[in-house]
Amino acid sequence: MNSLGFYPANVLLPTQTDLTKWSVVACDQYTSQPDYWQEVESFVGDAPSTLRMIVPELYLEQPGVEQRIAAVNAAMDRYLADGIFRTVENFIYVRRTLRDGKIRRGLIGVVDLEKYDFTKGSQSLIRATEGTVLERIPPRVKVRENAALECPHIMLLIDDPMKTVIEPVEDRAGELEQVYQFDLMQDSGSLEGILCDDSEARRILAALDELADPEAFNARYDLTGKAPLLFAVGDGNHSLATAKTCYENLKKVLPPEEARVHPARYALVEVVNLHDASLEFEPIHRVVFGVDEKKLLEALKAQCGAPDGQRVVVCKGKEKTELYFSQASSNLPVGTLQKFLDAYIEENGGRIDYIHGEEVVEELSAQEGNIGFLLEAMPKKELFKTVVLDGALPRKTFSMGHAWDKRFYMECRQIQE
Repeated sequence: MNSLGFYPANVLLPTQTDLTKWSVVACDQYTSQPDYWQEVESFVGDAPSTLRMIVPELYLEQPGVEQRIAAVNAAMDRYLADGIFRTVENFIYVRRTLRDGKIRRGLIGVVDLEKYDFTKGSQSLIRATEGTVLERIPPRVKVRENAALECPHIMLLIDDPMKTVIEPVEDRAGELEQVYQFDLMQDSGSLEGILCDDSEARRILAALDELADPEAFNARYDLTGKAPLLFAVGDGNHSLATAKTCYENLKKVLPPEEARVHPARYALVEVVNLHDASLEFEPIHRVVFGVDEKKLLEALKAQCGAPDGQRVVVCKGKEKTELYFSQASSNLPVGTLQKFLDAYIEENGGRIDYIHGEEVVEELSAQEGNIGFLLEAMPKKELFKTVVLDGALPRKTFSMGHAWDKRFYMECRQIQE
């Protein structure tokens, strides 16, 4: 096996199933919109569906979650017993047509959780891009620890500006086997899967090997002596951290030789190129509630005053003030601002919310006791270098598209013997 930590997988695909009902959006979406999930429930009805194999996260903290988890485990066992799956073995090349017509291309495979470490400052080949909130892991462990199957919404990013890994599959797509194609529910576009053959898999792994070369990696980012970061978690960070936690728990009770070959050592993921034209990083702004606005602004101005550099726009309704930090405490303006706000709120009180859209920031910051901060979108090319230098991005640094463009569950994999 290669040492890259990404391999072709034994993937379970449903047969004789209405795939539009089978495939549902990632469980961490629409967490404040129960109506969305009720519409999905009505649409799916009694049909086989990944809806029965997940617990939407808006229900994780609600009464009855234990019964939901038991129902998930029972549904997985039932689907396996009913023989609704067929197995395909290799990478799957995915073409996801988004609502706006753009196409996002990716590869389905498994990652070796031994090559992944979600702690800040990790030097592993696979790393989290944002700080992992440890309190969010135990409820998710309860969903996974007794599950027979996994169906992932995890998306890993590679930094491949020359498009050497994923994009060349397109040239051979016509001669490879199409394993699914269907429209997604709720006006979310469509999904197509094409099974790679062994020669394509070898080409993919060779291209990844070049990306992971330590010398080339350091040269790419003008660094010295840094351990290569091959895969950065773009979506599903807490889901992958949960898989890692379950695997580490298994290692405590299994003999080492069993743990080494256990299917739970691996996790099914989709890998997408950071430079895919469909991937857009959108900024996430800040609004602070319940503070003395003038006092906070004075404290911020004391840390600013440079003529240029890391910029933040202070927003009070329609009134905006541009400031530049005198000293950067992070590789990105959002990190420098976040450290300032965290320290200020700890000392003086207040509450931060993370907001999409400038108009919403204007509306909220206009209210007494509130103040807003507008940030620029983080350039995609900064992602990997920032994770390498800072250990992880500040929380809520960027958003990758709308909820309806997130990964939909489709492919499954057995994780219990």
